[in-house]
Amino acid sequence: MDETSLKIINASMNLIMEKGYSLTTTKEIANKAGVNESTIFRKFNGKKDIVLNAMELREWNPDLAEDDFKGYSFDLKKDLLRFSHTYLDKVTPKFVKVSLGLRCPELYEHTKEGIMQIPMAFKRGLSDYFKEMYKIGIVGNDDFEGLAVMFLSINFGFIFFKASFGDSLTPLPKETYIENSIDVFVNGIKK
Repeated sequence: MDETSLKIINASMNLIMEKGYSLTTTKEIANKAGVNESTIFRKFNGKKDIVLNAMELREWNPDLAEDDFKGYSFDLKKDLLRFSHTYLDKVTPKFVKVSLGLRCPELYEHTKEGIMQIPMAFKRGLSDYFKEMYKIGIVGNDDFEGLAVMFLSINFGFIFFKASFGDSLTPLPKETYIENSIDVFVNGIKK
C-alpha cells in the first residue's frame, strides 16, 4: 500500500475514533491526511472501503489468534496471567475505540465479522485451555465456554473502561488489575 493511501487510512481511523463513522466526512479525512478530497476517491471507493482496508492492517487490527494462547505451563495462575497480558497488550484502548466507532448501522454488516474475530479467538483459546485443565483435574467446572466468556469479560471490561474513561473511573494500573482479578478468578474455579 502506498504512502498516500496509508495517510488516508490513518486519518480516517483517527477521525472515526474521535467522532464515529457516521459523523466523519471525506472532506475532514482529506484535510487530516493532507490530500485533496478527490484523491480519496482515486484510492478508495469511499469511507467504507477505507475502513475495510484499514481492518487488514496491523496498525488497525490487534491480530489476536488462538495460537497466542497455546504452550500451556499447566499452572493456572501463570497461564491466565500470560493470557491477560497477551490480550491487554494487543487489544489496547485505541482498538476498543476503533471497534466502537465501526459499529454504526450503515457499516456494521461489513465490519462485524472482523470485529468479532478478536473476542472469538480469545474465547476459543480459553475454552480449549479450560478443557485441558479440567481433564487433568485442576479446574472443577466443565462449562468451558462460560469460564472463557467470564475471563474474556474481566479483561475486556478493564480495557473498555480505560478506553472510555482513561484513569477517571479508576487509576488502578493494568498490572495490579490483572494480578488481583486473576487471583479472584483462580480461587473461584480451582478444584
